Amino acid sequence: MSDQKRLFLLDAYALIFRGYYAFIKNPRINSKGMDTSAIMGFMNSLLDVIKREKPDHLAVAFDKEGSKDRVEMFEAYKANRDETPEAIRIAVPIIQEILKAMHIPCIEKPGYEADDIIGTLAKQAEKANYKVYMVTPDKDFAQLVSENIFMYRPARMGNGIEIWGIPEVQKKFEVETPDQVIDFLGMMGDAVDNIPGLPGVGEKTAKKFLQQFGSMENLLANTDQLKGKMKEKVEANAEQGLLSKKLARIMLDVPVVFHEEDFELNTPDLAKVQEIFQELEFRRLAENLLKTFGQEASTEETHAETNKGKVNNSLDVQYDLFGNNEATEENTTAISGYKTIEQVPHFYQHTNTPLARKLLLQKLLQQKSVCFDTETTSIKSLQAALVGCAFSWEPGTGFYVSFPENQEETKAILEEFRPFFEHKDIQKIGQNLKYDIKVLSNYNMPVEGPIFDTMIAHYLINPDMRHNMDVLAETYLNYSPVSIETLIGKKGKNQRSMRTVPIEQQTEYAVEDADITLQLKNLFEQELPNRNAKKLFEEIEAPLVKVLAEMEIEGINLDEKFLHSLTKDLVDDILRLEKDIYEQAGEEFNIASPKQLGPILFDKLKLVDKPKKTKTGQYSTAEDVLSYLAKDHKIIADILEWRQLNKLKSTYVDALPNEINPKTGHVHTVYSQAVAATGRLSSNNPNLQNIPIRTERGRQVRKAFVPRNEDYTLLAADYSQIELRIIAALSEEDNMIKAFKNGEDIHASTAAQVFKVDIDKVTREQRSNAKTVNFGIIYGVSAFGLSNQTTLNRTEAKELIDTYYETYPKLKAYISKQVHFAQDHGYVETILGRRRYLKDINSRNQVVRGAAERNAVNAPIQGSAADIIKIAMLNLQKKLKEGNFKTKMLLQVHDELVFDAHKEELDTVKELIKTEMENAYKLSVPLDVEVGLGKNWLEAH
Repeated sequence: MSDQKRLFLLDAYALIFRGYYAFIKNPRINSKGMDTSAIMGFMNSLLDVIKREKPDHLAVAFDKEGSKDRVEMFEAYKANRDETPEAIRIAVPIIQEILKAMHIPCIEKPGYEADDIIGTLAKQAEKANYKVYMVTPDKDFAQLVSENIFMYRPARMGNGIEIWGIPEVQKKFEVETPDQVIDFLGMMGDAVDNIPGLPGVGEKTAKKFLQQFGSMENLLANTDQLKGKMKEKVEANAEQGLLSKKLARIMLDVPVVFHEEDFELNTPDLAKVQEIFQELEFRRLAENLLKTFGQEASTEETHAETNKGKVNNSLDVQYDLFGNNEATEENTTAISGYKTIEQVPHFYQHTNTPLARKLLLQKLLQQKSVCFDTETTSIKSLQAALVGCAFSWEPGTGFYVSFPENQEETKAILEEFRPFFEHKDIQKIGQNLKYDIKVLSNYNMPVEGPIFDTMIAHYLINPDMRHNMDVLAETYLNYSPVSIETLIGKKGKNQRSMRTVPIEQQTEYAVEDADITLQLKNLFEQELPNRNAKKLFEEIEAPLVKVLAEMEIEGINLDEKFLHSLTKDLVDDILRLEKDIYEQAGEEFNIASPKQLGPILFDKLKLVDKPKKTKTGQYSTAEDVLSYLAKDHKIIADILEWRQLNKLKSTYVDALPNEINPKTGHVHTVYSQAVAATGRLSSNNPNLQNIPIRTERGRQVRKAFVPRNEDYTLLAADYSQIELRIIAALSEEDNMIKAFKNGEDIHASTAAQVFKVDIDKVTREQRSNAKTVNFGIIYGVSAFGLSNQTTLNRTEAKELIDTYYETYPKLKAYISKQVHFAQDHGYVETILGRRRYLKDINSRNQVVRGAAERNAVNAPIQGSAADIIKIAMLNLQKKLKEGNFKTKMLLQVHDELVFDAHKEELDTVKELIKTEMENAYKLSVPLDVEVGLGKNWLEAH
């Protein structure tokens, strides 16, 4: 009937969760530090339904206190669900306030779920001759579909809306009638709701059973037609199956009544909604609201309209792109999908003749900046061969030079482009340029001139977001690049080489990467000053890319023979520990299995009265749980040592020889600049920063790192207590500054101050406790934490912390000042202006807020230490090059730099390294660097 009225019922929590996770890669944080992703995501869905469907009647259903009946049936119903994210808990009352202002009814009943409310209202409205649309992504609602009741699945990730009627449900679930969906859900269970289902029955088996038997009851009545283990499982779990079907059935008898006049969609109180939106800092959404209800939008509408459908590469949209607002929600939620190479006009050309390459070079040399991107045979840069190289200097345009398999021919073609790569005045643009620089180094082709790495730039703009090109393109350009997997297949043994890809596809793929990177550069270049990051990028992070590339290319020599002998020693230690553990346990068991270890420790040996359990109900044997018990129980100390030795053996001693590059004979770690939000570098393949140095065996791993030959020795230069020096300088704490200036042992000095004794009377235990507090304060140590790290009880630990703050009052004031600054601005800064954004700093959740407050104190200190060592690395590499030294910088490990020092240069480079590191940055506290030499890294350190 054409005059049939339509009712839309929205499943609130399903849409709120969906909205929240749609923004998970790039959460929407407003200037107050509030995560508004869930509210924005829900409102986008709501307004889209109203705008698209213009419904006569509409309501939103909420869960309240869970399903009382289902929990009575099955106590574990939904018991395994993770705690609701705080952003969602905060969002719900605000969403209800918005709905109230929009005159949209919120329906909730204590003890009932939204599914049951929607089901009950849908059936009542159907009887009143309404067409009903259940707006939800939740497949469980399919059971309610009828001739007049439909599922309305909102648009997401480039897919349009889906409306499921009876034919769609029949096809999706392979059933004859929608109510068989209840049997389907009962048979296969639901991990999300913790509905057990029938063991061993997944989606395929459930569909097969329904085609054969039609229902759960009929299946259970005809188990004689099943075979083997499946027959046994189904028969043994018949009651569980029937219970699961009951749990999966949406209830249709909730005490709610469909009064059509209450559900009519009316004009909202726009002023009130706008007021709430203003408080949340929803600008574009406010315009969307006005347009949805046919009101005049603000004057900013023209701006939004003129940029619709265009690549956002002009300065006037920077605030939208990067501000803590929702300006890009229409792009990132992608109701119409991302733009792709098929839809966007472009000119990508394969340059494959000597004349074409000559003309390309002429064009390249006329540019001020060019983006380039290499295509290779491997993700391991130092073992990769060139397949091609793309160039772009104008959006939508680019060129691709392909290289043959014959490496001599490749070298000859690449040589033609030496004037470009060596040109000191042409800026080179790229995404993760360090990789390309290292690949070109395989061909003795340097990359000169200033660089702009979009990955590093974005890391400074938004350090907590991911920085890979696909995410950046989708977020900032509303563009989805061609996936590498569409060309060469998924990772694994069957993945093809780029050489096998037809040249036309290579061209499109490679030049698109260069083109998109160029467009991102144009955006990020304008945004860096807004984040106070332009100077940091240009003077520190961008130049550091080349320094790190040079260090990675150099690598470090490894003594394989020593590692083999260490393996034998570790095996002996592990077997000895196993024997001791078995004797203490009174039986042999799998020490690596938490399932077997937990009962031994907590049932048999009863080491704890109330042992901690995991969500699955088994005893927790996690590191943090066991470490608290280690000092009281030898078996636990032995187990922790056993774990450490096994990890040491597998992660380092056995694995390091496999990391040796067959071409160089060295190990080449890869440094990541864009991982740690504090600014610290991280090391991978292998990770040389996590080699344990607190244990004897851990320290011995460092013995395996040796100089390149007899003419060299390893030199390790380490900043002494740099973080404490920085906190003393930043807090302007007089007592600490004085101790450092006088060259005192800071831990002994602190102990003398705190325990009120002369410095020469400080005991070893007092110094140890002072040291723990000194370092712990940076990380917000509590009395509980301090008591676990020392011999002090909790009361003594609290007294020590209180006395510490009395001794260093400016330090306490500094900590408070940092927290308040973060609460007001949403970020904190290092000495070079590197920002750490803290979205949870104003959280209502004390635990979440506490973590952000600790970061507010810690991030500027750790980050400033990272800034200082980066300055030192840049200065040292420059000096070593200018002086034509044979000495090479090899490794950076937190506050330490490791060099292959030529023995003839030792006196000069020792002084050079110490001077440059100590004078990298001037603080009110002197920086102190300890330099060590040795025939291996352990000896040098």
